[in-house]
Amino acid sequence: MKSFDLIRKSLADRDCVPEPVGLNQSAVALILIPGLSGLDALLIRRAERPDDPWSGHMALPGGRREPSDRDLHMTAVRETMEEVGIRLDSTSLLGRLEDQKPAVARLPEILIRPFVFGLLERPTTTLSDEVAGIEWIELSRLSDHEGRATVDAGGERRLVSCYQMNDLVIWGLTYRILRGFLSLIGRLPR
Repeated sequence: MKSFDLIRKSLADRDCVPEPVGLNQSAVALILIPGLSGLDALLIRRAERPDDPWSGHMALPGGRREPSDRDLHMTAVRETMEEVGIRLDSTSLLGRLEDQKPAVARLPEILIRPFVFGLLERPTTTLSDEVAGIEWIELSRLSDHEGRATVDAGGERRLVSCYQMNDLVIWGLTYRILRGFLSLIGRLPR
């Protein structure tokens, strides 16, 4: 698919960034499929859990690196399979985005590495108990829904920048990852 080739080329320079050392590490998967008006992306709604600072939030599939993970790419692949039952392989990897860290000091210090995957059709999903639901969102519509909203952040109400589509509020790390990706693909030739 042409758009996947363009994304792969624009992300190629980031593949040589070394793995981080000495930080808690996580990886997420930005999974793209062709949609009616461009690309659609998979988001999950995290299950409500008292011990999870991101409980109930919209997110990308992913999680913490395990000692058995060869690298952060494998973390993204493993976590995606565990959370939503989607098997990602090396042929679907388009590249990686900039590493992210939580912007709020009271959240755990962790580095999150986002990987971008392109699938030719919508995969079947099987949700784990960590995931309350999924949404496929049209990336072309996100910028029309950018604004600010009040959210519950660990028992504290905060006004945040976000994408808000009906009852979906996409903010925090997921918002920053998607916003960075949209900025990147907005610069790609049509």
